[in-house]
Parts: sequence; C-alpha cells; structure tokens
Amino acid sequence: MSTLNVNLDLVKKYNVPGPRYTSYPPATKFNASLTWPQLLEKISANNRTGRGLSLYFHIPFCETLCWFCGCTTVITTNHGQATGYLDHLEKEVTRMAALLDPKREVVQLHWGGGSPTFLHPDEIRRLGEIICKHFKLSSDVEAGVEIDPRRLSREHIEALREIGFNRASLGVQDFEPKVQEAIHRIQPRDMTQRVLDWARELGFGSVNFDLIYGLPHQTVDSFTRTLDAVLEMQPDRLAVFSYAHVPWIKPAQKILEQKILPTPEVKLELLKMVIERLTENDRYVYIGMDHFARPTDELVTAQRNKTLQRNFQGYSTRGNADIYAFGMSAISQIPDAYWQNEKELPDYYAAVDAGNAPLTRGYVLTDEDKIRRETVMRVMCDLSLDYAVMSQKLGIKFTEHFASELLALEPFEADGLVRRSPGGLEVTNTGRLFIRNIAMCFDNTLLPSGERKFSRTI
Repeated sequence: MSTLNVNLDLVKKYNVPGPRYTSYPPATKFNASLTWPQLLEKISANNRTGRGLSLYFHIPFCETLCWFCGCTTVITTNHGQATGYLDHLEKEVTRMAALLDPKREVVQLHWGGGSPTFLHPDEIRRLGEIICKHFKLSSDVEAGVEIDPRRLSREHIEALREIGFNRASLGVQDFEPKVQEAIHRIQPRDMTQRVLDWARELGFGSVNFDLIYGLPHQTVDSFTRTLDAVLEMQPDRLAVFSYAHVPWIKPAQKILEQKILPTPEVKLELLKMVIERLTENDRYVYIGMDHFARPTDELVTAQRNKTLQRNFQGYSTRGNADIYAFGMSAISQIPDAYWQNEKELPDYYAAVDAGNAPLTRGYVLTDEDKIRRETVMRVMCDLSLDYAVMSQKLGIKFTEHFASELLALEPFEADGLVRRSPGGLEVTNTGRLFIRNIAMCFDNTLLPSGERKFSRTI
C-alpha cells in the first residue's frame, strides 16, 4: 500500500464519539448485576472447550502521574507496596487456576499498567514464577510487556526476558522537551534509545512505540521532528493515539487546560501528517485504528489472511484465546461473558483477602450480541465482509439480518470509504481511518451521538 492521503473534510465529517471495540458490546454496557455463581457457571463451560489462554496482569503503580494519562493507576514512590500487591495477585491466580484445566496452554501473556517496570527485577521474576507454577506456557507464547523507559535498569529488561517476554511496548508520547515538560513526563530520546538497544540486544523480537498527538505545545513541525527520530530508531510497530481530554473522568487533565493545547484544526493536521509520513514508501502498513506495523510484521500477514483478532489487548494474532485477567481493574473475556475486577486498590485487596473473586461488574452476551460481535470484529480486523461466509458462520441470512445496517453504509460508499457488491463489502485504504465509524453501523447498543461516553473516533 502506497502513501495513504488523508482528506481532512472527511475527518471532520466522521469525527464523532464512538467505541474502540476492544469488546462488543463495549465496556460501557458492563453492569453490577453479574454474580459470581452465574459467572462460575460460564467459566466452567468455557473450561471444557480446551481453548488457549491469554493472561493479563495489571500492575497499577507509577512513581509520578503523567497529566495526560487515562489509565487506572496508583501513584506512589513507595516500592514496598509491590510486595503486598504480588501477594494478592498470587492468591487470585491460585484460586482461578484451580478452576481451569491445567492442560490449557497459555498462548498469550501481557503485563500492563500503570507500569509493570515499577516492579524491581526480583519482583518481576517472582511474578513470572507465580505464572509458571499455575499455568502451562506454550512454546511459542506471545509475551508482551509495557515498559516505562524512565527509572529503568538493564536488569529489569534481563528479568523480563528471563521469564519469557519477547515483545515490548515503550511509552514515548513525544520527544520534544517542551511537550514533555508540559505533560509531566521527562524522557529524553537517548533514554528511550538505551532501553530499545537493551531490548534488541537481549532478544526481544518486536518493540512497539506509543505516541500521542494533540498534547500541549505540539505543532506539525515539532511532531515532525519526533517522527523523524522515531523513524531513525525503527520500532517494529507504532501505536499513535489521539489525546482524549476527559477531565471529568481524569481530574489531573485539568492541568493541561492551563497549557497551550493544539486547536482542533492543528490536531487534524497532525493526524494527516502522521499517517502520510508513516505509510510513505511502505515504511509501515496502517492496520487500522491507531496501529501501524512493518510490512513483514505478523499483524500485517494475519490481516491479509483474515486471521487477525481484536480484544482488550488490542490487535492480536492470538485473539481466539480466552482472556483471564488478574489485578486491580483487570478485564477478563470468554465467548459468553466479560467481567472486570474491583477498580480501587482497597476494594480489590478486601475481596481477595475475604476469599472472594474481586468481581465488580460484567456482562453476559446474548445470541444477538455474539452475531454482532463477530460482524464488528471482522470489519475491524479483516476490513471486509463476505456475506456468504458470514451467513454460514453465524447461522443467519446475513443480508436480511443486517438489511438496515447495510443500507446505512451508503454514505460511506459515496465518500469512497467502502466498496460494496452483492456478495460483500471492502473497506478502502482511505476507509481504514474511519474503521470505527464503519463498525458502528452494526452496533445496536449505541446511544445518540450527544449521549455517548466515548472518545472521538479519529
């Protein structure tokens, strides 16, 4: 795919609030009515499938708060808190593992946060031992970890590699000193380069960079300099997120209102520049959403072969596995249900100490939910729909079941974002940027635009 040119008029037209579709229905539909006995029945049925496992561990701690952050975090400089947290993780893992067939292999492992590298190297090794004690890891497990390059030693990377991690995602955001100061995250380029070098030297097969556009003091010129540096460093993947300003959810973001935030027009120019620069000369393939990967990356191959999946860990080649998630606020996913752990540390500790599952809310899917989930996910991952294949897979007459939804795609076709035929539809290269909007046509849970509690789609 050659350079993808961005039409800003279309961006303005379709830039509305909408889900990111890491799940369907979206997490905003989760509620507190799901009980542990109900969930236990679903877990028992899931366990009989023998499907692969995807394990997620949420490490919420950070020493300082980045003022743009929307993650579930605990800010502390007291590293002693990690010991108690690992104790509770071990209890939670022990209880859940006892419910699962030990023959089920872990095909995917991910640590997120917060910052997993808040843990000292020996604590990283301890958590690795807990996992290996209770679960069987596949010989080709995809093991990814989020890394904060600040306050990091080579021994941290060595410990992560020792316990089997082979993918790393480095938080970068922006290399401009003025921007870093404004967002309360000082991280010079040479600091990131050092960690990148360590990861490559120690055998990490893939390194991702996270960038954010729309931060204070960013201009097209300044972010071009950041992209120049990133392209020189040659990460294997890139996630380039739009800054979502939601101070009513994350009060610390109010601090950024005192800074010089880019105007909506500048933010759109930043997006245009990012996509066009990264896809120029096939440097990276625009997977969709915010994600870019090298043409030889397995994400690109999986998308081409229509085996790409999407779940709470983002785009994945191992998405058919069931996610069992551990730690404060972590979200689990099996075909019939989603559930989330307690979102506050004291509540999480209290539930685990009482011998209970730290369940706070969840959702049981209906048959209709499952039909729409598969449709949304195929749009998000394959960038196409084959009506005959979908009919056979879902046990419905696809064009009849979704007659009104397919009619709603007419404006997208008129704008050159999809191509439709009697047998299916295909998202165009330009349409990749609007993939959330296209998927929203098949979502029957959406409220009117003004009532949606989501970030904007672009």
